[in-house]
Amino acid sequence: MAAFGKILIANRGEIALRIVRTARAMGYRTVAVYSDADRGMPHAAFADAAVPIGAAPAAESYLAIDKIIAAAKRAGAEAIHPGYGFLAENADFAEACAAAGLVFIGPPAAAIRLMGNKAAAKRRMIEAGVPCVPGYDGDQSDDAFARAAAKIGFPVMVKAAAGGGGRGMRLVAEPARLAPALAAARAEAMKSFGSDELILEKALAHARHVEIQVFGDRHGNVVHLGERDCSIQRRHQKLIEEAPSPALSPALRRAMGEAAVAACKAVDYVGAGTAEFLLAGGEFYFLEMNTRLQVEHAVTEMITGLDLVEWQLRVAAGETLPLKQESIAVHGHAIEARLCAEDPGRDFLPAAEKLLAWEPPSGAGLRVDHGLAPGIVVSPHYDSMLAKIVAHGATREGARRRLVAALNDTVALGIATNRDFLVDCLEAPAFVAGEADTGFIEKHFAALQPAKPDLRMVALAAALMAERTDYDEIPMLRHWRSSGVSSTFVLVGAGEARVAAEVFVRGDRAYEVKCGNESHAIEIRGGDGARSRFISAGIERTAHLAWDNGVLHLSAFGRTAAFEDVQITGAGAAIGGGDTALAPMAGRISAIRVKPGDEVGKGECLVVLEAMKMEHEVAAPRHGTIAAVLVKAGEQVTTRARLVELAPLN
Repeated sequence: MAAFGKILIANRGEIALRIVRTARAMGYRTVAVYSDADRGMPHAAFADAAVPIGAAPAAESYLAIDKIIAAAKRAGAEAIHPGYGFLAENADFAEACAAAGLVFIGPPAAAIRLMGNKAAAKRRMIEAGVPCVPGYDGDQSDDAFARAAAKIGFPVMVKAAAGGGGRGMRLVAEPARLAPALAAARAEAMKSFGSDELILEKALAHARHVEIQVFGDRHGNVVHLGERDCSIQRRHQKLIEEAPSPALSPALRRAMGEAAVAACKAVDYVGAGTAEFLLAGGEFYFLEMNTRLQVEHAVTEMITGLDLVEWQLRVAAGETLPLKQESIAVHGHAIEARLCAEDPGRDFLPAAEKLLAWEPPSGAGLRVDHGLAPGIVVSPHYDSMLAKIVAHGATREGARRRLVAALNDTVALGIATNRDFLVDCLEAPAFVAGEADTGFIEKHFAALQPAKPDLRMVALAAALMAERTDYDEIPMLRHWRSSGVSSTFVLVGAGEARVAAEVFVRGDRAYEVKCGNESHAIEIRGGDGARSRFISAGIERTAHLAWDNGVLHLSAFGRTAAFEDVQITGAGAAIGGGDTALAPMAGRISAIRVKPGDEVGKGECLVVLEAMKMEHEVAAPRHGTIAAVLVKAGEQVTTRARLVELAPLN
């Protein structure tokens, strides 16, 4: 039996906090690690001790095996929990822990190595009789892939053989798009996983992504804890997960559970894992196995009442599984939404800014896992997920309603998030009916564009600007008050949009705002600087707000947006507009595609920006000639940094 009393968590954010809670409840001491970017973050302060491990880039901190091992030794930890992401599915890390005399709280290195390679895993699953998606995993030449794709039939999915999380993955609809997809997938896979090996799989139309939570111990026992439906995804990364799946019959649920257990036994699996399947036409096919705790494990915990981290620690200590298969029961329904720092209206572009205000929801049947605090800076070096908001109910509809209400109660200001989009997804008729598949977002939100400013929000923003007492900071308001002018014009910036508004003072803290073809009466009833009570259209409501450098971050009417008087702040330049291509977010320049003198067309890639584990192409704002490249490969840039200049048009 493995004995340990102190655990180092080789991760960050909400998962580090979540592991510390269970470990502490079980009597273990805990050690956190943090990079330079995470200095002062909640996860470092929450553990019993914390060790700095290096610079912000993950390769120099959270992915540096030698630094993690050294931190454990320095702090006197006897075991390491890898969380998820980073080193969680790294067989070399598991072996390094063993070599250092540390207990790795995860599966054996051999199982990680086998199941971490999609090609090898599929071969083993076929041997074990587990149904698999038709595919190809041979010769890595483009010609071989082209022949295989033609045999399989388009559309096909190109996947990195190593790793997961949607990286190194491309959907290819026709032969002409295969070669560039292979090149892009290889490059992303090498950067993310250190291997450019690829596989092909048949892309199944109208499929659902259903995964089975499994657990094994060192005594040969394996059980499953039911399924999770993870079909709602963007960039092949999950956004909303639920359990149980609304698509499974009792017979299909039993068959998939048995297949998942067979997959585990075929590789002598120990610890927590997830067997992932595609479900199409009433048939299911093995995709891959995640040899770690999943982000979405909370939904399984909500319907079973079990603590999966506790199970991990007990198994790592050599104990048998706490329950037999027949004793595992499911109660009600749970749905999880991933709150991410990203802008759905701009192709889910990640955001990295300061979190000015953070108020998570609370109440019966709710769980919020996060590692946030007001004032922290969301780093471009790590994943964009901010928090997981989970709702449980006696029925699926009860859980759905509760989650919608919880998201509407969530306050996250200062940074773009997908909160409003998650609500739209949960309220879409297809989701309400339990009919969502992996094409849900493309089908129901295909025309997703930057949201047009809600004129109710514009009117409220203008009224709140009038409420500010720091008139010297806003010359427009100083003139308004001192001169006795009955109305004033303001050009309100809302993202890239500009709205002209005329504001009339109608009484003490009462305003009429005319914008577009609408007129809105706004009466401010009170507030404390972080929230404001107001009346609009005869209804009294509460708005949450935060000011930062003249920009008003506002949450009201079930929406969140940022507003500024662009005539005052001078921030009127559009991202990537005119003669200059600007950085859409903070990140690192990973590649430069042009040089001075090159002629480019509108939309052509100029620079590749790496941020939050993804690569983003910055396109030419118009046709023209490159006048200057203002950055270098490897350089770290801030949001709206000037990247490339085009020569003026004649």
